[in-house]
Amino acid sequence: MHNNDRANFGSRLGIILATAGSAVGLGNVWRFPYMAGHDGGAAFILLYLACVLFLGIPGMISEFIVGRNSATNAARAYIKLSHSRPWGLIGYMGVFTGMIILGFYAVVAGWCLQYFFASILEHLQGDKDYIMNYFATFSSSPFKPAAWAVAFLFITHYIVSHGIRDGIERASKVMMPTLFVLLIIIVVASCTLPGAAEGVEFLFKPDFTKITPNVFLDALGQAFFSLSLGSACLCTYASYFNRQTNLGKSAVQVALIDTMIAVLAGLMIFPAAFSVGVSPDSGPSLIFITLPNVFQQAFSGMPTLGYVISVMFYALMALAALTSTISMHEIATAFFHEELNLSRRGGSLIVTAICCVIAVLCSLSVGAVSGLSFFGKSLMDSLDFITAQIFLPLGSFLTCLFVGWHIPKRITVYEFTNHGTLKGTFFKVYLFAVRYVCPAAIAAIFLHQFGIL
Repeated sequence: MHNNDRANFGSRLGIILATAGSAVGLGNVWRFPYMAGHDGGAAFILLYLACVLFLGIPGMISEFIVGRNSATNAARAYIKLSHSRPWGLIGYMGVFTGMIILGFYAVVAGWCLQYFFASILEHLQGDKDYIMNYFATFSSSPFKPAAWAVAFLFITHYIVSHGIRDGIERASKVMMPTLFVLLIIIVVASCTLPGAAEGVEFLFKPDFTKITPNVFLDALGQAFFSLSLGSACLCTYASYFNRQTNLGKSAVQVALIDTMIAVLAGLMIFPAAFSVGVSPDSGPSLIFITLPNVFQQAFSGMPTLGYVISVMFYALMALAALTSTISMHEIATAFFHEELNLSRRGGSLIVTAICCVIAVLCSLSVGAVSGLSFFGKSLMDSLDFITAQIFLPLGSFLTCLFVGWHIPKRITVYEFTNHGTLKGTFFKVYLFAVRYVCPAAIAAIFLHQFGIL
């Protein structure tokens, strides 16, 4: 039964914007464009859309079912539904994974904040060598990037500590529309550049010869990464849904918003890149090394516009990062708040303190302290690898097995149909996907990441 004493989102719009915000992040406006660039553009996008539709949405609904039915934090949710502590390990893993990701994610978010202020102060003006040196000098500093990461965590803490309606929902209602408006403005500016049509064609004219098993698995992995599946944030947010929320419809709407922003991010970046002859495959360095130079060259005839676009772009990046850090913070905040019977502010303070330590260590591992490494990778890269390639796929895989096979079917039907008020037309399709298709796809991603498939 639903816990009526627990905080809920105040409106349907708040539910959609907050949940979409938990999915929308740097995975959309950073990882998606460079993955699309690496894997052939339009062909990759078509595969990505198929993966979101047939695999991502069933996975989201599964986490929604666990969260809303239990109406509690992720760790307790699995125990409550299964009446078994071993299944609760999925939720505990989600809480642990969320804090680890928040710790190193805050470092990249802090870089976005630094670049936002640097663009305002016109510190990103120079040739490619200057931009490369600027990033190398900044990221290897022992103090400045760590300070920005901690600052970003405290901004996140401030929002989360104010609760579901007054904190997360209110912030989402401001941030998500602002993010969308900034994105549209930059897309329009990018698409009107000379030679931009080649970038638009790259994104929307598929070359099916580019499709390979590796491209398919990359698209599958990006779909799960972008929708935040396996991290327990969707489960946590769903625990604040009211009984009237249509889980299937909400999953579709969140997936549409998430995908639309990812595609718009491609339209923002590739037309500008093609207009100055930059390869669409610029890899993870795209944001901090490639794009400052791209904006400078693309708008060289209109320096004022170039300045405005650069400032808006890094404001957009910081907002995208913040929508994600809020959701990851909330996973652990709900856990400490409810399991330790602390106030929300007390629970959020514990999360912020732990993640500040992780963030500082990760920041130092990038360049300032070479000893902070494991198996030849920096601490930050090691934590990224462990969470993205092991914990997230494993969490999503186990959740599919949990919902598809372990919990009573009557509970799944009850939640899918909003206690019988909806027809549940696609329930059999959903159940087949979550029992067979999703676990097989996630297993394929997992094996592919280790070169086994």
